[in-house]
Amino acid sequence: MRVPDFIEGNQITLLHNGEEYFPALETAIDAAQLEIYLETYIFEYDATGILIAAALKRAAQRGVAVRLLIDGFGSFNLPSAMIQELLAVGVQVLIYRQEFFSFQLKRYRLRRMHRKLAVMDARIAFVGGINIIDDYHEPDALWPRFDYAVEIKGPLLRKIHAAARHLWMLVAWAHFKKRWADDLCIDQDALPTGKQRAAFVIRDNLRNRRSIERCYLKAIASARQEIIIANAYFLPGLNFRHALIKAARRGVSVILLLQGKIEYRLQYYATRALYGSLLDAGISIYEYQQGYLHAKVAVVDHIWSTVGSSNIDPFSLLLAREANVIISDRIFATELRNSLQQALATSSPILQHFWNRYSWLRRGLNWVCYYFVRVLQGLSGYSREGSRI
Repeated sequence: MRVPDFIEGNQITLLHNGEEYFPALETAIDAAQLEIYLETYIFEYDATGILIAAALKRAAQRGVAVRLLIDGFGSFNLPSAMIQELLAVGVQVLIYRQEFFSFQLKRYRLRRMHRKLAVMDARIAFVGGINIIDDYHEPDALWPRFDYAVEIKGPLLRKIHAAARHLWMLVAWAHFKKRWADDLCIDQDALPTGKQRAAFVIRDNLRNRRSIERCYLKAIASARQEIIIANAYFLPGLNFRHALIKAARRGVSVILLLQGKIEYRLQYYATRALYGSLLDAGISIYEYQQGYLHAKVAVVDHIWSTVGSSNIDPFSLLLAREANVIISDRIFATELRNSLQQALATSSPILQHFWNRYSWLRRGLNWVCYYFVRVLQGLSGYSREGSRI
């Protein structure tokens, strides 16, 4: 199993929710002098979207090369008028696999750009799970969407900047925007700025098809004390489930923090079909119910941690373009773990003896949803590979 290249000398700051992320992102955009890459699955036309769009426009008006890449399905509702406003002031906007009609179940249309990534002047970057959307976007939201991002400075920027530039150039060429694919000569700052060791891992449909999954599996297999995973859409395949179960059976404390509020019913009930076998193995499951859980993070043995865009489900692990940062640093892992422990303290534990009392009807509904998801996966052409992950 290939290990990602860890790079020393980084300064990585954990950002909690949009409350910390969006001000940091806006500040970095306003400080940019040469170039901005911003990738997001959802760019919503709300207060947050308007705020970030205004910052992008200010940057373009002062001569910065601003390159915004949005997903055609996730940002389907972004008004064309807003895109035209951005283009009018010089912001370059590309849409990854633009949707013109209602979504259909075809393999190529399920391959989305799910990354949430920003790079300014190859000197500061942001990676995580936070879209450009209000924390309180849902009409019934009493609590902010629970999510994380990281701010990165240091030598790791070389890999992040290269990945952002590469994807932009691919999409620009696909849209016949050859002029937009021209590369700027930027002196990348590779000097150490901190003491943290980190790796940047992407998932695509070429050389990195299973990179993020393999990093998870290696960390789980190496765990000796504790695994905490917080994931919004958790529907792992057989290999991943077996890795967690093996870890629990060798005495590792395995804790899952999953979605408690129903956002997508099919996904929610399909995930619950797996609860029985996980609980039987001694894995602790908590459901976050204060708000909508959108995090995609993990901490292993108080030192290994990851923050990114990748869910643990077939969509993220098999189809979408994703980006995660893996940090090997005890101080960072402790901060993230403490934040997750606070969330766990306000979440609802799924107790095995109560779960075993659930009616066959309720369990049957979960399994119907689970197999329906598997059928959809098979129809999209990934049933064989999906059975292994």
